[in-house]
Amino acid sequence: MHLQPGDIVTIDFPGVKGIKRRPAIVVSTALYHRHRPDVIVGIVTSQVEQATTPTDYLLKDWAEEGLHRPSAFRAFLVTLPITEATVIGHCSERDWQGVLDCLRKVIAGFSPTEE
Repeated sequence: MHLQPGDIVTIDFPGVKGIKRRPAIVVSTALYHRHRPDVIVGIVTSQVEQATTPTDYLLKDWAEEGLHRPSAFRAFLVTLPITEATVIGHCSERDWQGVLDCLRKVIAGFSPTEE
């Protein structure tokens, strides 16, 4: 499977109440995928009213990207088996830039300053 950064996938997330299939955005690179059997994703939530932190991003082009309702990217990163991922769409350029802005705020060394 060839996943690309910015792909929107559905994937099984383990949680307190069992496994839940939910959308996520691929943030790992092609280089990572060549050497690892897993994928790094950030959660996508449809609870947009709760996505209000500086590390959340409201997706503007959610419908064109394969999502069924208004959604937000949350910088809650998880590494899961790549075989569990099913591609449903891809981020628009402006949404991908919004996701990258979130990641710059949460990953040490990814951004020169901390807010």
